[in-house]
Amino acid sequence: MPSLRLPGIAAAVFVAAALLALAIPATAQDFLSRAITPTSPPSPLASRLIHLAPRADPQVLRLAARALSCADPDAERLAVIDFSLPSTEQRLWVFDLARERLLFRELVSHGQGSGDALASEFSNVPNSHQSSIGLFRTLNSYEGSNGYSLRLEGLEPGVNDLAFQRAIVIHGADYVSETFIERTGRLGRSHGCPAVRDEIAVPLIDSIKESQYLFTYYPDPAWLAESSFLRCPRDGQHLAMQP
Repeated sequence: MPSLRLPGIAAAVFVAAALLALAIPATAQDFLSRAITPTSPPSPLASRLIHLAPRADPQVLRLAARALSCADPDAERLAVIDFSLPSTEQRLWVFDLARERLLFRELVSHGQGSGDALASEFSNVPNSHQSSIGLFRTLNSYEGSNGYSLRLEGLEPGVNDLAFQRAIVIHGADYVSETFIERTGRLGRSHGCPAVRDEIAVPLIDSIKESQYLFTYYPDPAWLAESSFLRCPRDGQHLAMQP
């Protein structure tokens, strides 16, 4: 599905991104540059992700590969959301690592409290209606108030570990569509859930349910500096597998 490109929307997103960049202190910008621009060659997993999703930001995929390798190098499926992109862009990718295939490239919503077309605020706080960043493990699927849904377990203390308590789940929504973008200039927004198109909710959820992984990215300096999954221990222990 091609992304919609409307001049007015593009201009608005550009201005919002520019204002956000100006709001970040120079020291933070320097840190971001160092944190997401590796000097070493990409890992084998990162190379596979970059090959399978050439339209994704390779630096985001490198971070996703680093987090997954730290958490569970034997994982078979990985979903990646790049919340630095506006909601008008297809910013969700689902990878079948075992068969080396890209299964989905899709639109995905962010929370009402995170921003308008462009998300800029993220939280782990109940009732904030904000999305969370970091690494999640997928749990079971179920039928709920939003239809077929997928529970998520946030793996990063203080960053996303209240996701289950907050009922942050993947589900389908009618406000995730090109038609909604044409009408409003953005996707509709959730209460913090990464909502997807109704038409693909069931197969997408089934592809990553039951102990697979979701990596959600935003260039937050504190998270990039402090995430255990991005600064993996060197003793060979895999963090997501620890009791």
